[in-house]
Amino acid sequence: MLHLKGLLLIKTFSTYKHIIDNNLLIMNNPVSPVCNQTAKLTIVLFINQSHCRPRERLHPHIFVFVFTELLLKVRSIDLMKSKSGGNRTEHHTNLYQRDDFVIRRGQTFQMWITLSRPFNPSTDKLHLQLKTGYVAMLNSPPTAAIGRYQLTVETHCANGQAVSNHDPANDIYLLFNPWCEDDAVFMDSEVERQEYVLNDIGRAYYGTENQIGERTWNYGQVGGLQGCFFLMYTTYKKTTTRSSFIQINSPDDGGVLEGNWSGDYSAGTSPTAWSGSVEILKQYHKNSGSPVKYGQCWVFACVVTTVLRCLGIPSRTVTNFSSAHDTDVSLTTDVYLDENLEPIDYLNADSIWNFHVWNDCWMARPDLPPGYGGWQAVDATPQETSQGTYRCGPASLAAVRNGQVYLKHDAPFVFAEVNSDKIYWQRNIDGTFSQIFSEKQSVGHFISTKAVGTDERNDITHLYKYPEGSEEERIAVETACSYGSKAQAYSSPTAKDVTIEVTMDGVGPEMGRDAELTIVLRNSSSEQRRLTLHSQVAVMYYTGVNKSTVRKDRTDYLEWNLEYKDYKDQLIDQAALMLTLSGRVKETQQVLATQFSFRLRTPDLIIKPIGKPVVGEKMAVEISFTNPLPQVLKAVVFHVEGLGLLTARKINYGDIGSRASVSLIEHFVPTLPGPRKLLASLDCKQLTQVHGVADITVGDKIQPFTTMRPAH
Repeated sequence: MLHLKGLLLIKTFSTYKHIIDNNLLIMNNPVSPVCNQTAKLTIVLFINQSHCRPRERLHPHIFVFVFTELLLKVRSIDLMKSKSGGNRTEHHTNLYQRDDFVIRRGQTFQMWITLSRPFNPSTDKLHLQLKTGYVAMLNSPPTAAIGRYQLTVETHCANGQAVSNHDPANDIYLLFNPWCEDDAVFMDSEVERQEYVLNDIGRAYYGTENQIGERTWNYGQVGGLQGCFFLMYTTYKKTTTRSSFIQINSPDDGGVLEGNWSGDYSAGTSPTAWSGSVEILKQYHKNSGSPVKYGQCWVFACVVTTVLRCLGIPSRTVTNFSSAHDTDVSLTTDVYLDENLEPIDYLNADSIWNFHVWNDCWMARPDLPPGYGGWQAVDATPQETSQGTYRCGPASLAAVRNGQVYLKHDAPFVFAEVNSDKIYWQRNIDGTFSQIFSEKQSVGHFISTKAVGTDERNDITHLYKYPEGSEEERIAVETACSYGSKAQAYSSPTAKDVTIEVTMDGVGPEMGRDAELTIVLRNSSSEQRRLTLHSQVAVMYYTGVNKSTVRKDRTDYLEWNLEYKDYKDQLIDQAALMLTLSGRVKETQQVLATQFSFRLRTPDLIIKPIGKPVVGEKMAVEISFTNPLPQVLKAVVFHVEGLGLLTARKINYGDIGSRASVSLIEHFVPTLPGPRKLLASLDCKQLTQVHGVADITVGDKIQPFTTMRPAH
């Protein structure tokens, strides 16, 4: 409302025809009679303009009084949020695909505010108000809560105050800032920031320590902003400093993914069929927070990488081979055997997964003593509860490496995963158990993540543990186990002169073929040693849980063979098997025991680009595959996606014959220039973990060439 006070100049006149146009407001009021005639006061006001200028006199008896609007109001707000503009590029958010205003905390940004009149710094004030719905703030310090802020501008002047209307198009998405030295997630290496924050493509490793497989994953964090913020605000009511990770799994808090290790995925999508996080987050958002079916460890971890990178926290996907699952906080991996050295299944709750995938994230840890910031392990796969919830971490890698398991959070569990001793216990006649053997180097091998700036595998085992067998490593183990539930039972190493090892030729056996392994026995004494080995091979989930025993026997031979017919009807997901060997040396009563995990390698999809990759122009790829099995693959489904190439597609192919080779052509139109990756995977009941990737460099769209004719 416009308030007018102190009108000093007035003019009385006879009644006159009202004059109104788009810029004039005529106000008529009765006044005292002048010269014995009834007169009216006509005041013409010029309003709603930012800059005022004199008006011409309309009539000898009518004066136009020109007033500036006295109350300061906001007419419009321009956040200058163009992807190519200074705000987005300087905040390293220009790759985010939407037109939202995405910035990072602790850093200045520019905006245009158009006011209803010139701003007078001596009498006027502007107050920028950013609201998340929970917090009001005046600026963006490096400790500001991340989130979606509603922007309004409040003006103050001598004539009162006004507040602009909230426009959702002007909402501000505030992220962590690893480029800001005062932010808790600051990382001082630019090449690492490019990899761990901005790179939207990565790799996850799987298989066994002797057969490391890799698959490319589309993190797509620059296209998943809405899904990540939806997840964050869904978590808000239960928020703690650890909440970023706990709502990826769903057993107790309705997180993004529902885990499934049963082998039956008919009610959803097989975990091996996913190639990226964006479709998962979109489905979760679309279904109003209903968990997506299904995930396993690498899917959980890759989605965590997407969410953390999207929010600005440096993160990476990490795979630990021969990863222990300690169920009783003993910080040892325990194997219980009966009087005949046969495994006691109901007691063997601990397990060693062929591989397990989790995350490292980079942050300061002000809640811990100095020196424990940096990389922190977090694990979204629901294995054990932590403070009543299925979650794990963040656990400082520095604490894990040194066995300082008393430092939060969940350092004992992470330590056991990477550096626990494997202890074999035999049941005595009276029902008690005696420690008969221990393996010091059976857990935590080839801890892997994608290398910075390349697609190579980077071994980061040294960040989690000292070199195996070194004095530092043994001190860390003893330190950690002193806090475990079996601290009194932990014994020092026993002397032995016979060792056992299982080896494998080359990259290992192929799916559909016989599997062959070699058992190596070494006698370091000068005397003869004799023993008989008990062997058992079982098909297992990659988590280390046995599905079924394929074969059990006794052997004196050092060449071990498993025929295809023995395992073909038993395999699941990861085509993983475990060979367990145990025996006793007759002369010394020394007990030998070991377990060897291996997988049957599956073929890759071969992807061949067809045509010249140019933005906006149609091209194609040929996807080729050869069935390695002597049986028909039923109801085969191909999944194809590629950021900047094509959105996720599902291709129902049908059956593929025994040992048959097939190919299909898929057409698409690239939308983004530069180096891109096209991902494809194959899924069916008989065969999983089949995938491929192709590097495609897309050229910019060719602009039409026009010629100018000279003027005559």
